[in-house]
Amino acid sequence: MVERIYLDSAASTPVADEVIQEMLPYLKQQFGNPSSIHSFGRETTRAIQQARRRVADLIGAKPSEITFTSGGTEADNLAVKGAAEYAKSALGKRHVITSYIEHDAVLEPCRDLERLGYDVNYLPVTAQGSVRPEDLKGALTKNTALVSVMHANNEVGTIQPVKELCRIAHKAGALFHTDAVQAAGKIPVDAKDLAVDLLSMSSHKINGPKGAGALYIRHGLDIMPLIHGGGQESELRSGTENVPGIVGFGKACELAAKNLAAYQKHVSELRDYLIGKVSQEIAHSRLNGSTISRLPANAHFTFFGVNGEDLIIKLDENDIAASTGSACSVKKQKPSHVLKAMGFSYEEITGSLRLTLSMQNTKEEIDRTVAVLSSIVRELRALSPFKSKYT
Repeated sequence: MVERIYLDSAASTPVADEVIQEMLPYLKQQFGNPSSIHSFGRETTRAIQQARRRVADLIGAKPSEITFTSGGTEADNLAVKGAAEYAKSALGKRHVITSYIEHDAVLEPCRDLERLGYDVNYLPVTAQGSVRPEDLKGALTKNTALVSVMHANNEVGTIQPVKELCRIAHKAGALFHTDAVQAAGKIPVDAKDLAVDLLSMSSHKINGPKGAGALYIRHGLDIMPLIHGGGQESELRSGTENVPGIVGFGKACELAAKNLAAYQKHVSELRDYLIGKVSQEIAHSRLNGSTISRLPANAHFTFFGVNGEDLIIKLDENDIAASTGSACSVKKQKPSHVLKAMGFSYEEITGSLRLTLSMQNTKEEIDRTVAVLSSIVRELRALSPFKSKYT
């Protein structure tokens, strides 16, 4: 039986064995509600606080600056809407700036703010998917409450100049949020060095369980809660905490910090090997995104003359998992807004494929993947109305 190959780690990752072992007691005997003052409750409270320290350590923060959420989407919503609502009520500011290539977890809250009467500017990007600092400078006004630009793009892997963008935003008196869901645990991320005010994270991108995430909120910063109730998470995120998920997230952060150098070395070498093999063996293919500031595990291609969804289906038939982009948007069946913002034509967008790597992947898997991919591309191009152009 052929072993399946998983090349979609930007969408989700397997839960590490060490993470599962850490979670098990909180799925069985240590089941107390953290809001309870008896010993059962105190046990789970201590576990949450340990997890909070581990998450904070990964990004150079204080434990008190970490608010647990249900994942990256909720963290983004809390950051964008919470900061904007507070700025409106306290300062009368109603202007928000983001970019065209953000995850929908940022774009949709921004659109909701527009419906509520806020002004929102969407920054363009370069052909490599990078936000230009001069564009941010030109968009800022004295009424700007918040700038939200992701740390690294989830589709093409381009790493943004967050530190410089944050400095520009602060100079104009605006807060700065970064969606670091694809960056934290994969490249060095230091909230203090970046000087960001808000930073979003997700557990299942770094071998933790799904259903857990966090928002870093700089000490002294006030934002409005989105969920009201019992006042958990310093009254910023009411609701009984997902103790097993939080514990697992904390352990995953600890492991990510410990293994970061080894992870970067392994996946970046595999990525470069993959890029080299594709460029050598598949004609009329192109790497997308930055060749310099790029996530170590991301390889995003356009294969001209084929459809990316057909590629994914054919790869899956050959026991290879890949994607065209964000797993969160796949059910919407819409062309990539990221590639559109980068100036791609319809043909370039529809022929895109994202391959994202992990510590579990091997060169042998890359060899098999490229061999299968090359065969599929030839087959699909032979059926294409553009076959004379690409065969």
